[in-house]
Amino acid sequence: MKRPINRQNLIVSVGIAVGLVLIGMGLSGGTTGRAAQKLPTVIEDINPGPGDEVLRQSQVFVDFIDGYEATLTIDGITLPVTRLDELTSNGATPKPGAQVDIPPTAIYDPGNYTISFIPQEGAAITEFTQGVHKASVTYWKVIDGKEKSKSFNWEFEAN
Repeated sequence: MKRPINRQNLIVSVGIAVGLVLIGMGLSGGTTGRAAQKLPTVIEDINPGPGDEVLRQSQVFVDFIDGYEATLTIDGITLPVTRLDELTSNGATPKPGAQVDIPPTAIYDPGNYTISFIPQEGAAITEFTQGVHKASVTYWKVIDGKEKSKSFNWEFEAN
């Protein structure tokens, strides 16, 4: 003998099935990480990322794949760049534990292909004021030279 269909159980089952399908679609369609930031392939990491909220003294950091150099511009100010390998007067690598004075500029690390900047006294930017800040990194392959540079622009917010 065939049992009659219970309408209430049918409606609840359909509701659960639709909910599970929507959750699955949401998880598979969610964009995070590099895809959400829309980073060029030569940029491995960026901090703060586009749309991130940071403190006023936060570091701006861009990590490239091997073989790239860069300059950094924040709020229309192109920051002077100091290469880590040029910090000693004779060009020699400092001994382990030796003190090296790091100037208040953007710092390019040719060993890791990174550029970073921390707002501080004596720097072109002493702190990030509250609000939205526009950043731009201009980058080029070392062997091609700055003439073939490209840029990536993004915004972040300081609290």
